[in-house]
Amino acid sequence: MALTSRSDAVEVVLTLAEVVRGDLDTLAAKYGMRVVELAPGERIPGSYWGESEAGLVGDRLYVRADTPAHSALHELCHYVCMDDERRARLATDAGGSDDEECGVCYLEVLLADELAGFGRARCLTDMDLWGYSFREGSSSAWWAGDARFARAWLRERTLIDAADRPTFALRRTDSARTG
Repeated sequence: MALTSRSDAVEVVLTLAEVVRGDLDTLAAKYGMRVVELAPGERIPGSYWGESEAGLVGDRLYVRADTPAHSALHELCHYVCMDDERRARLATDAGGSDDEECGVCYLEVLLADELAGFGRARCLTDMDLWGYSFREGSSSAWWAGDARFARAWLRERTLIDAADRPTFALRRTDSARTG
């Protein structure tokens, strides 16, 4: 899996203005994060992709109403999936291995069910529209195939349980394996 660039179809992805906003606050709080909502057009601190994309600085997730819902979840999942050392110095670029990036994507899809009005199917569609790139072709094909490796990566770090439910725990350095 690789994130290459935004597609021209990004305008049709679901934004935070279209989901129940309190759900994101509640979800972030379960992971010890705080969502900071910015005014329309305000620059988003810590945004790796710029424009309306979510940003990360420390334990803060920066968003606007026009931030894509999948972007907010993706950045939240980076915070969850990184180890303590990287989390302590987090500013914009989450870094991490390819395996971790796939774990982020998998957890993002699981957590989409936590946002009323979003859900897994829409998250997978929005990932495709935005420009996520998986060797299987689509996000749905990845979910049905190679995502099993991401699932195993998350289970090894106790970020999801055996039934694929989020544990709402953060990855810890002492539980981290290479990658």
